Amino acid sequence: MSDDDYVYDEESGEWVSAAALAEKEAAATTVEVRDSVGNLLADGDQVTLIKDLDVKGAGQTLKRGTLIKSIRLTGDAQEIDCKFDGIKGLVLRAEFVRKR
Repeated sequence: MSDDDYVYDEESGEWVSAAALAEKEAAATTVEVRDSVGNLLADGDQVTLIKDLDVKGAGQTLKRGTLIKSIRLTGDAQEIDCKFDGIKGLVLRAEFVRKR
């Protein structure tokens, strides 16, 4: 669709440009993930743990202050996918991390 195309928006009951409707739909599907102090997180950010966490299945404890590099957002507002040495498929809750 080009910028000159207009489509009917059923929510508002008005004709709006296709670009504006696509932007509105994209904003509705994005999920904001915030850390323990309210900072907005993005893919590739570095975070620090604010609490000692026992890792189920790995028999390890991640200590407070541990740096986790290159996080990935999962689409859930509270889950962060990341890698750490010796732990495969680590998923952390956003409430236990702080953006570095």
